[in-house]
Amino acid sequence: MSNSHYYSEKQEGITNNPQDFTLFFKEHKFIFTTDNGVFSKKYLDFGSHTLLEAFIPNDIDAPILDVGCGYGPMGIVISTIFNRKVVMIDINERAIELANKNIKKNNACAQALKSNLYDSLDETMKFSSIVSNPPIRAGKKVVFDIYRGANERLLSGGELWIVIQKKQGAPSSQKELINIFGNCEVVCKEKGYYILKSIKKTID
Repeated sequence: MSNSHYYSEKQEGITNNPQDFTLFFKEHKFIFTTDNGVFSKKYLDFGSHTLLEAFIPNDIDAPILDVGCGYGPMGIVISTIFNRKVVMIDINERAIELANKNIKKNNACAQALKSNLYDSLDETMKFSSIVSNPPIRAGKKVVFDIYRGANERLLSGGELWIVIQKKQGAPSSQKELINIFGNCEVVCKEKGYYILKSIKKTID
């Protein structure tokens, strides 16, 4: 029995069984290769789909960051639909390997990097938007560290978009985001999933 999870660095003891699925989203066709040991391996999960339906990028001229990207569906879809450069990060080595394969397979303007939260990113890298379907099972500290790190990584006026279920802590996330950013909008609610958005305000 393996002690590895989709939010573990290495997928030790989890055998490979790669498989493909096709996603049609807003008149675009995507093909994703997934595998054991990654989040939502059979198909795009409802939460990520809900975030993609809601997300609208701002006009800030900088890349978009997908935190906890898994095999890359959110970042690749955003890059393709909005014609934007996307950087994707995840601690899971297998997920990052798949994400880079999926970037090539779907001809996306993106790159996937193995990173424990934001650790592998150059300190000078700043983003127009950050999206995340955070790894709830990794614990509240990890999730809140994603929020705090996002505030440091966003350009002024940049936006953090999060999807989280009410029963998995949407209200406490909302409070924490208000604490960090000074604001948090509930963009939409869908079957218990909340899409939360916080904006990094200019410091005068």
